[in-house]
Amino acid sequence: QVQLVESGGGLVQAGGSLRLSCAASGRTFSTWRMGWFRQAPGKEREFVTAISWSNGNTYYADSVKGRFTISRDYAKNTMYLQMNSLKPEDAAVYYCAASPTNYLYRVSAAEYDYWGQGTQVTVSS
Repeated sequence: QVQLVESGGGLVQAGGSLRLSCAASGRTFSTWRMGWFRQAPGKEREFVTAISWSNGNTYYADSVKGRFTISRDYAKNTMYLQMNSLKPEDAAVYYCAASPTNYLYRVSAAEYDYWGQGTQVTVSS
């Protein structure tokens, strides 16, 4: 059973930084992709970024490119999202997700089979 557990959310001022973590367990993920999504109140869940577990290739939404960095620790089965230069519009519940397919550019939430419980990120202006 695949389990994803996020941590690291919180309150930060605009311009500040946060690092989210997602601990994955339940199987080996060598051929999988993992990603981060976010959902603000009243809005649909949107893609943020994804990473290929095997080779570390990444893909970002335009809205976060240059500010957010996704990475993974292969040995620890943990994924990270470093968020810098945070803006009020980045505030949302952030979810990590996993998919057994490795199509980084397919950004629909429906492409992902497993989800964490979410962690709240609040950005004050």
